[in-house]
Amino acid sequence: MDASADRFAGPAAAARRALVRRLTASGELRDPGWRAAFEEVPRHVFVPYYFAGFPGSYERLWCEDPSPARRERWLRGVYADVSLVTRVRDGTLLSSSSQPSVMARMLEELRVRDGCRVLEIGAGTGYNAALLCHRLGDSLVTTVDLDPDIVESARAHLAAVGYRPALIIADGARGCPERAPFDRIISTCSLASVPWAWPEQCRPGGRILAPLATGLIALDVFDDAEHGRMAQGRFLRTPAHFMPLRGGPAPRSGVLPRRAVKNDLFRFLLNLTEGSLDPQEALSLWERERRPERDRYGVTVCGGRQWSWLDDPEGPYAWPVGPPQPPSAVASSRGN
Repeated sequence: MDASADRFAGPAAAARRALVRRLTASGELRDPGWRAAFEEVPRHVFVPYYFAGFPGSYERLWCEDPSPARRERWLRGVYADVSLVTRVRDGTLLSSSSQPSVMARMLEELRVRDGCRVLEIGAGTGYNAALLCHRLGDSLVTTVDLDPDIVESARAHLAAVGYRPALIIADGARGCPERAPFDRIISTCSLASVPWAWPEQCRPGGRILAPLATGLIALDVFDDAEHGRMAQGRFLRTPAHFMPLRGGPAPRSGVLPRRAVKNDLFRFLLNLTEGSLDPQEALSLWERERRPERDRYGVTVCGGRQWSWLDDPEGPYAWPVGPPQPPSAVASSRGN
């Protein structure tokens, strides 16, 4: 976008620099390439309006409000370190622009290198895709979303600032076989389990980063002599709350006992082991293991099944994640 045509360019640039200073000081932004992306990609172009005040009632703040005070409030909110609800239908939240500090953490943990081909699951406003395009180039970025309106809105936002990645209307759980293989896959929507297509569409040495069970799982992809393509890794310490992947099963959510309802780490364990441990069993394990942080847990995807675990993928504490995949379906997804 021509800065001279953007009446918010000056105030927005100052707000962006302030946001980057905060993210750098907190340690969320370390890579100079990502710092440059956050400094230069104008988030306000991707969020011309948002809904403030959830849960309960809300109000719409937008860039064309006739009130200068409300326009200033809109712009201040755009460059605050908060997530912004951008689409609502019949009282249901459909899409959002994620919290910048969480976005920065995820992009840093994706560990991209120059030349990496990235698949993004969930187009959102297009802002995350723009950051990826700034860092890697348009031709290396593919974004998939099931909702045509969201895809077209993201496309318009991206074009307005000069980015043109591949934007595809499709079920993100199926990945994007026509543009595979990828070096990295990043999801901006929460999962009930890791879609089987994703490791198969990653090159060995690739990496998958996705929200799962109110955490962020970072999976390394590799080939195993016995099991073929595998993905395995640990959760980051940070919590993560995203909207669910449309078209897939609902993300896990446990029923909490009263004494632990406010503890986020115990809620994480319940969500991760739903269907395997009842709340009392989970509570006993959690207390016995000294209330483990998220990064002591991991996930393995291998041979048509996947499981979560504590400390060791072959250790005593392991729980199935999602239903087993039929062998025929695993075989049909290979060769990408």
